Amino acid sequence: MIRFGVDFGGTKIEAAALDGDGHFVARVRKPNPGNYDEALEVVSDLLVDAECMAGAKAGRLGMGIPGSISPRTGLIRNANSVYLNGRPFEQDLIARLERPVRLANDANCLALSEAADGAGAGQGVVFAAILGTGCGGGLVVDGRIIEGRNGIAGEWGHTPLPWPTPEEYPGPACWCGRKGCLENWIAGPAFSRDAGHPTGQATMAAIEVGDASAMAALDRYIDRTGRALAAMCDLLDPDVIVLGGGMSNVEALYDRLPAAIAPHAFSDTFETPVRKAMHGDSSGVRGAVWLWPLEA
Repeated sequence: MIRFGVDFGGTKIEAAALDGDGHFVARVRKPNPGNYDEALEVVSDLLVDAECMAGAKAGRLGMGIPGSISPRTGLIRNANSVYLNGRPFEQDLIARLERPVRLANDANCLALSEAADGAGAGQGVVFAAILGTGCGGGLVVDGRIIEGRNGIAGEWGHTPLPWPTPEEYPGPACWCGRKGCLENWIAGPAFSRDAGHPTGQATMAAIEVGDASAMAALDRYIDRTGRALAAMCDLLDPDVIVLGGGMSNVEALYDRLPAAIAPHAFSDTFETPVRKAMHGDSSGVRGAVWLWPLEA
């Protein structure tokens, strides 16, 4: 049975099809045009391309998106792709594609993919953090996404930086209207901004040649991410933490984050592993596929 999914990212939109064993039989992507109507068209075009490549029709579609659906209004909210906010995206997709569609937060899709057959396979409680253009979190327990009564479970990126220093308080203003959100401290752009470089790649290149200011920025980044994850662990105590997004490619995180988390966790021991997403940037679209079970 072939299932289809879409990863609706801030910079690109990707459609894919997986067979019953979880292997890709189609995978296509295009840049996200950055406006609502054109994005709907791109999703439609990509699905047609994926169907042609897979040699099958998509009877239903799963999609990972930034933000979430309000259970009160049915409209998108909390998306850093702000043109989605206040829009009936799910209903518009169903009308445009003429098939059932399920939407879930992109970090939840990451968590679901990695819990199914990735870095969190076999674990009961999986917390996945996206550290990319934005910052988000997803929670899967016993193979099931936990969204919560208000649909905001895992919205870790818009909680404040824990235990801020005087220099860090109250923190930079966030697009969501608050100050000090994790997204403005530990997302990729925050790291490069702190280091004074245009991109995270440029910052890491500077670190590789021993640039002292870039190395100090990495130290601050690991300390802040450690504090942020410690506060999450005090609430959830997951069996594994999985990192996705561009910053997940910084290998120093896996060596140093456990020691940065431990002093802040409210426990006399901290043994939770921090792992890189096994499926890399495929996890989002894989998780979107998993939104529809095989037997559905």
